[in-house]
Amino acid sequence: MNKDPHLYPLRHTHNTDQDSALWNWAQNTVVGQRNQLQQPQNEAELQQLLRAANGKVRVLGSRLSPGRMLGVHEQDLLLDLSAFNGVIAHDADSVTFAAGTPLEQVYSQLTEMDRMLASSPGVIAVQTLAGAMATGTHGQGLAQSSLADEALRIRMVLADGSVRELVRGEPDFAAAQVSLGTLGIVTAVTLRTRPFRLFTCHKFAVSADTLEQDLVAWNQQYEMSKAWWFVDDNLMHVWNAHEASEAESQAWYANQREVIEHGDDTDSSLNETIDQTLAQMHRDTQIHGKGGKQFRTVTRFRDFTDISGDIYQLFCRGIAVPQINVEIGVPLEKTPQIISKIKAWYAENHPHMHYPIILRCTGASEAWLSPAYQHATCFFGFVVYYADDGSLSEDGLHFLTEVEKLLAAEGGRPHWGKYYDPQRYQWRDIYPQWDAFHEVRNQLDPQRRFSNDYVTALFD
Repeated sequence: MNKDPHLYPLRHTHNTDQDSALWNWAQNTVVGQRNQLQQPQNEAELQQLLRAANGKVRVLGSRLSPGRMLGVHEQDLLLDLSAFNGVIAHDADSVTFAAGTPLEQVYSQLTEMDRMLASSPGVIAVQTLAGAMATGTHGQGLAQSSLADEALRIRMVLADGSVRELVRGEPDFAAAQVSLGTLGIVTAVTLRTRPFRLFTCHKFAVSADTLEQDLVAWNQQYEMSKAWWFVDDNLMHVWNAHEASEAESQAWYANQREVIEHGDDTDSSLNETIDQTLAQMHRDTQIHGKGGKQFRTVTRFRDFTDISGDIYQLFCRGIAVPQINVEIGVPLEKTPQIISKIKAWYAENHPHMHYPIILRCTGASEAWLSPAYQHATCFFGFVVYYADDGSLSEDGLHFLTEVEKLLAAEGGRPHWGKYYDPQRYQWRDIYPQWDAFHEVRNQLDPQRRFSNDYVTALFD
C-alpha cells in the first residue's frame, strides 16, 4: 500500500477516456470535469473566455505535472491551448513559437531551419513549450541552464483579458520565465537560437568510488554530461558529449541525418547490473516478462556504444511512463559533500534501489523561481514506476522520501513539475526573489484568477 496518498497518489488503471472526470496524464489525480475544459482557437477567443469567466483558471498543457498543480474546483475553468501551435515568426537569431507547441515540434522545426537552442533539451519532448518553461524544465551542461533562460519575449493574456508582452531586460521578466502559470496565460514565446551543430556522445561505465570528484570534472570538461548512479553496484553509467568532428558530421549527413553508432564492438560491462536492476523493477511493479516501456529506460544501457547526432537525438531520449519522479537541485559546490552523505547513508541503511539515481548539472539560471537561480546546480533525480495495479513500491517510496530529506536539508530546491514534499522547504530561505515574485503576482493577478489550492498553499 502507498504510505502517503497525498504526496504519491495511487494510479487508476481503468480507461479514463470516457470519464466525465478529467485526469492528469499519469491518471493518479482528477484535475476537474470535462465540461470545464475550453479550447480557444486564438488569442481573441482566449481573451473573451477570461473576461466572461468568474472563477479560477488553469492551463492543462500536456498534463504531465502532478495533478495538484492543475486541479480546479467545479466553478473554475480549465484551458487546453493545443490550438496555439507552431512557428509564428523568425529572424536570423530567434524564433517565436505559439505557447502550446510540443517541444518535439519546437526541436524538429528548429532543426529544419539549421538552428538550435543553447539549452540542452529536457528528456520528455511531449511537454508544451509554455508548460516546460513554467516549471523550470532543464537539460544538462554547465554552459546552459533551463529552457526558460533562452526566452527573449513572453506574450501572455492577463486576468482582465488584456495582453502583456514581457521582454528580456525588463525588471519583471525574470518572474515570467518560471511562473508556475500564476501570472497570466502565455500565448507565445520568442526563443533565441544559434547555428545548428552536431555532437558526439561518449558512453562508459566506471566505479563510483571517486564520484565526488568525477562528476564535477565531467561537467567541466564536456559541453554536456549526464550520469546514472547504480548505488547497489557502486557503478556509474556516463554520457559525455562534445561537438562532433568533421568526419562524424559527414557520416551523419550521409546516414540521412540519423544517429551514427561508432565501432563494431559494444561495451557489455553494465549488462549484469542492468539485469539485476530489471529484476528489481519487475518485482516492484509486479510486471512479468519483458513488460512495458519503463524497462526500456534501463535496457538501452546494455551493450552500449558511442554515438553521434544532433542534441535532440542524443539527449531527448525520455520514455514517458507513469511514475513518481522526484528531482532536487543543489548548488554544484555542495555536490561532492552531498554525494558523500548519500554514500554514508546508503552504507548504514542499505535501502532498496528501485532505479538508479540520475545526475544532471546546469549553469545558473536568471529566472527567479528556477531551482538553478544564481547557482550552477546539480539535479539529483529519483524514479519509482507504477505497478500494473496502480500501486507503488513502499521500499522505492521510502528511498525517495529519505533522500529528499537529505537534499532539502542541504538547501535543495525541487523541480516544480515533479513530486516533492512541500513541508521540507522554507521557500523564502531558498529563493532570494520569492517576495519580489509575489509583488509581480500582485500586480498582474491581484484577484488571484490564475490560482488553485496548490498555488494558494504555496504563495498565500
